[in-house]
Amino acid sequence: MFNSFRNFYKTSEPIAPLNLDEKAQTRYYRKLSLQSFVAGTLGYSLYYVCRTSLNVMKKPILDSGMLDATQLGVIGSALLFAYAIGKFVNGFIADHCNIKRFMATGLLISTLANFIMGVLGLVSQSVAAIPTAVLFISFAVMWGVNGWSQSMGAPPAIIALSRWFPLNRRGTYYGMFSASHNIGEWLSFIFVGSIVSVAGWQWGFFGSSIAGVLGIICILFFLHDTPESKGLPSIEVLAHEKPQVKEDEDVGAIQRQVLRNPGVYVLALASAFMYISRYSLNSWGILFLQEAKGFSMADATFIISLNALLGIVGTVVSGWLSDVLFNGNRKYPAFFAGVLLSISYIIFIYGGNNYAINVLSMVLFGIAIGVLISFLGGLMAVDIVPRKATGAALGIVGMASYIAAGIQDVVSGWLIDNNITETVNELGETVKHYDFSDAAVFWIGASIISFLLPILNWRRKVQHEE
Repeated sequence: MFNSFRNFYKTSEPIAPLNLDEKAQTRYYRKLSLQSFVAGTLGYSLYYVCRTSLNVMKKPILDSGMLDATQLGVIGSALLFAYAIGKFVNGFIADHCNIKRFMATGLLISTLANFIMGVLGLVSQSVAAIPTAVLFISFAVMWGVNGWSQSMGAPPAIIALSRWFPLNRRGTYYGMFSASHNIGEWLSFIFVGSIVSVAGWQWGFFGSSIAGVLGIICILFFLHDTPESKGLPSIEVLAHEKPQVKEDEDVGAIQRQVLRNPGVYVLALASAFMYISRYSLNSWGILFLQEAKGFSMADATFIISLNALLGIVGTVVSGWLSDVLFNGNRKYPAFFAGVLLSISYIIFIYGGNNYAINVLSMVLFGIAIGVLISFLGGLMAVDIVPRKATGAALGIVGMASYIAAGIQDVVSGWLIDNNITETVNELGETVKHYDFSDAAVFWIGASIISFLLPILNWRRKVQHEE
């Protein structure tokens, strides 16, 4: 049984080369590579809807009294910690896998986790016998399962870029792929947010489940494993590249080389601090705008969604510019994007409750975080390792990033809960007021550290410079 399971998920065997002339072969390659790129990007966008759905529901859940901010922080961190470990493990596994089957399986589990949480929410609303502790533990377990399955999304999608695209175009396509994060976040804020506003928070989970089903269909029909499995030569042959490693060199041996590469760990740490800034805004930004600045649910959701939408501009432009203007060297655009991220966060926190100012801060934040998700979140690490170890490099960076994001959720929830004041309104009801000042220092400080650390790697060569 184990062998059957392993055989089902292992990298596809090459088939006999197709009898195609050069023009037909190029046309066939372009078709399959484009399909793989679109399927990986759109599929991962819909992964993100299943991952970020809870962020839209925090205020309604808090208002319902079912869970408090600390409990929501723990639930959020369950996903992030499971995701962190899963990124490392599944990154290494994905280098050996059929990426279509691997990626579709992860999204299937994530879809089911969201659906079950929607059912639990409806049951908790209609059956008063479910204690808060049971709901809290159930949500934490299911959200942790979701976190592990989510870690099966990015590695195969990015490995597809390595298997299907040449080195001198990888930044361009990686940048466009990285827009999937932002597309997914934006869809979550708009699509799931609309469902929550109309039908209640429980139904938001069912909305994200629908998105997951669409993603599974897209992956199964349009993502392709390797060029060789379709009767084409390897990408090195198609692109006339000098092989980075010997054709028969063991993938495990190459992965062990990555584990000894200090540059990967520098980038992993920088990405970790960047993810504290990123997830603090995504997890608590809507609540911050509602509580600290008095915005409505609709306005707060729209403002935060802008950072996801504008992130698409940052990711798409960054990869292309770094390939064309900087010959694949990402260090300078990454540094300036990091500075812009810190400035935009300061404006967001301390810029008052003027609608236009808050919109501007999210426009700047979105562009900056889009660049950094692409560069610090993976591309700069992928650039300094062989193609066959793409998943390993992503696993190290991803584990550090999401451990930090998980710590952020717990620390932020604790800082927020420990700065609550209570007043009694004219109806005699106790009203809680949240103070975000301590959490804000934590968030902004992390953003500053994130753009200083990569300076340690500025002298390190990337693969296509060697």
